[in-house]
Amino acid sequence: MSPAAPLPPSVIRHWIGGETADAADGRTLDVTDPASNRPYAKVARGGPADVARAVDAARAAFPAWAATAHHERARVLHRIADAVEDRHNRLAAHESYDSGLPISQARGQARRAAENFRHFAGVITALGEEAFRQGEEQLSYVVRNPAGVAGLITPWNTPFMLQGWKLAPALAAGCTVVLKPAEWTPLSASLWPEVLTAAGVPAGVVNIVHGTGTETGQALVDHPGVPLLSFTGSTATGRRILRSCAGHLKSASMELGGKSPVVVFADADREAALDAVVFGAFSLNGERCTAGSRVLVQRPLYEEFTRRLAGRAARVRVGPPSDPATEVGPLVHAEHHRRVLEYVRTGREEARLVAGGGRPAHLPEGNYLQPAVFADVPRDARVFQEEIFGPVVAVTPFDDEDEAVDLANATPYGLAAYVWTPDLRRGHRIAHAVDSGMVWINSHNVRDLRTPFGGAKASGVGREGGARSIDFYTESKAVHVALGAARPPRLGGGT
Repeated sequence: MSPAAPLPPSVIRHWIGGETADAADGRTLDVTDPASNRPYAKVARGGPADVARAVDAARAAFPAWAATAHHERARVLHRIADAVEDRHNRLAAHESYDSGLPISQARGQARRAAENFRHFAGVITALGEEAFRQGEEQLSYVVRNPAGVAGLITPWNTPFMLQGWKLAPALAAGCTVVLKPAEWTPLSASLWPEVLTAAGVPAGVVNIVHGTGTETGQALVDHPGVPLLSFTGSTATGRRILRSCAGHLKSASMELGGKSPVVVFADADREAALDAVVFGAFSLNGERCTAGSRVLVQRPLYEEFTRRLAGRAARVRVGPPSDPATEVGPLVHAEHHRRVLEYVRTGREEARLVAGGGRPAHLPEGNYLQPAVFADVPRDARVFQEEIFGPVVAVTPFDDEDEAVDLANATPYGLAAYVWTPDLRRGHRIAHAVDSGMVWINSHNVRDLRTPFGGAKASGVGREGGARSIDFYTESKAVHVALGAARPPRLGGGT
């Protein structure tokens, strides 16, 4: 960390029932710094006993939290946002150090985490309930009840913000929570106990259990006292979780992988489209679920756009995450770094590498990679089809709208898509024809928290965002009331 940044804790513990706790069996995992791959802390390695203890604490806290009025829950969420903002610099420093995210981008993630809580405080106070009148005979109305203990499993990219994205609606809806952060990036999660305590969140309402996905995460998925799961991560893991949830008939929300296309027509604003592609593919170290990692360029513009994209990629500043000038930092973990490098090696055999793809000479250690651009990428190439989750982009030409849509839909994924053209009729046609949960036209992933977030095909199941998140964390109950004297049909009464 930089000299001015606070030192991280040497041990990161669970948070159960309002108290820190070691793993029941005392086990730990090493946590490494992605800029050097040296261990800097140990984190508790939770198992089924730790998850059971956390679920028990959440279940004990549930009746009182579920009965708390909406406006009071909203006040608590605003206090959480205040506490996050008060720790803004420390959160950003921890996030950057732990994940390799450039400090300039980590500061934005800390702000966004606070915004999530303020947004859902507004959603829960503004959200009404439905009523239906059936003439003069009957009135039916619908109430939302908190679903119970929510299991939240979060990924290692932008970890604190994504934890807030799940915590905020779950708490707003009246659920209590067991959160399982990613084992590679537990550092910023270690600040939640301080934040929650400062905000006056009752003990047991939020519980945090660290550990691996295969052990701790699976124990949370399998626990019978957890009726719903929200997961963000890989498609392969999402499939395993869904199979487990099916056995228990649990509700599940899955935000999974992406291989999002950017469709650039020849009449596009070239500067804006180029800026958007570079930002979307390489910011957050390319470790972004909605990254535009497949760039489809109409043939009259293809050579120029590809050449300029390669030039921009070569000039992206790769460096230590604590340096304010850094635009791409180290990838999160040595294992992931090796995986991305393997895709670069494969891409060299499948297509033409026109920029990057190697370790910058001035960074001899750590998980660094100069952003890579592959050109003339065929649709069956692995770098076209598979999610790489790093600063690697595939560029492919197309001739007309039909081919653009065909290429855009030619992968198993369908999370996001981007279209660049001043012809808005064409933009809308493409947006409607692409199989994805979200589409941006002449925009670079600017999100409104009120809109649904989620994907199609292998990119997920369900939608979260705004009122849809509250729908997920609650159970709807219909109540039917007769308005006059009831006159049901009479059976068995004789003539």
